[in-house]
Amino acid sequence: MIPMYNCAKTIIQAIDSVYAQTWTGDIEIIVVNDGSIDNSRAVVESYIEGNHRDNIVLLNQSNAGVSSARNEGMKRCIGDWICLLDADDVWLPNKLERQLQILEEHPEIDFLGTARNGELFGRVGIRVLETLNKISASELLFRFVFVTPTVIFRRSILSGIGYFDENQKYAEEGNYFIRIAHKYNSYLLNESLVITGGGKSHFGDSGLSSNLLGMEKGELKNIKLAYQMKIIKFEQYVFFVLYSILKYIRRVYIVKIRRRKRIFSFQ
Repeated sequence: MIPMYNCAKTIIQAIDSVYAQTWTGDIEIIVVNDGSIDNSRAVVESYIEGNHRDNIVLLNQSNAGVSSARNEGMKRCIGDWICLLDADDVWLPNKLERQLQILEEHPEIDFLGTARNGELFGRVGIRVLETLNKISASELLFRFVFVTPTVIFRRSILSGIGYFDENQKYAEEGNYFIRIAHKYNSYLLNESLVITGGGKSHFGDSGLSSNLLGMEKGELKNIKLAYQMKIIKFEQYVFFVLYSILKYIRRVYIVKIRRRKRIFSFQ
């Protein structure tokens, strides 16, 4: 499912990347228009009509945020597996085929994410990652390896976990995936199968990820959630809070350096 807000320029590319998959099984595409004020709705309606697609649905709602849009889309899903995609991202053609191959070979897996933008994960904490890795909820506090447009998971998880927290604006996917990893077998396929944001940096460029302070508040909330769920002990809670603050300071420094380089490049 694809949440959409003012993405008229990118939404068709995202949808086309789903139809371009080498996997040829049945698929349903649910686009949730979260109160866009540009012509995103008209663009998708024209696409559906012009291409005579009968497996794509456009839902329209008043603007309520990305979590609300994702939740509405997931509630409408009827398949056994749910995939998430954002309106400015694209799947590589073999994304679904590769993930479904892994899921068939490893039926114990409930939730599977991948790498993105041509990058691979070297380690989480002190653990060196291989091609296929089980990821615990506590490891997600070290490094958040699950990115929304890369994941596929069993629809049955909705009954056990519920949905995205619509009151959390930043790092909301962290909240949701930590809850999932705590109860379900969650794995990372360390292969890059998705391009997010046109290959932009993971933070500090555009979209919600550009608000570093907001992201940090969201991460701290997720650490508190892990402590409340007894995923980590108090000593670990203190450690992860300090670790997160240090990461935040590093991100701010990197963004400042990056912006300086851009300014100098225009001079």
